[in-house]
Amino acid sequence: MTTPARPARSLFVTLPVADPVRSRAFFAELGFGVHPGFTDDDAACLLVSEQTSVMLVRHERFAELSPRPAADPAAHVSALLCFGVGSREEVDAVSAAALAAGAVEADGLEDHGFMCSRSFFDLDGHGWQVMWMDPVAAVEGPAAAAQPADAPA
Repeated sequence: MTTPARPARSLFVTLPVADPVRSRAFFAELGFGVHPGFTDDDAACLLVSEQTSVMLVRHERFAELSPRPAADPAAHVSALLCFGVGSREEVDAVSAAALAAGAVEADGLEDHGFMCSRSFFDLDGHGWQVMWMDPVAAVEGPAAAAQPADAPA
């Protein structure tokens, strides 16, 4: 049984980066918007969706946000970030744009039929995955997407 998400919740992820201006330019190549009110030389607010934003903040500023030291994303994994796109073709297009802008490929195409993805490490080593999922599978689960539309349920 699926528990519905609360509709009023938003997600804000904060990542340490060496150069927010450089990172902002990288993510602009991938089609991310930026919130100018929360963006300056020390931070960039990426707009992922209406409910999701990613703050890219300079290492020194990030250190002020947590009593624990930040992990080095080039050596350690502390999170994997995945965002969905509208088609299989867009998975390839965004991944190609990331690699052209300086990302390093983490995994090639993973194709499960009802969903596919590609992964890369950004300019600071953070792991990102671009994925597409069949809309039927997103709501009803992978088995529903595998059935032909005229098949009995």
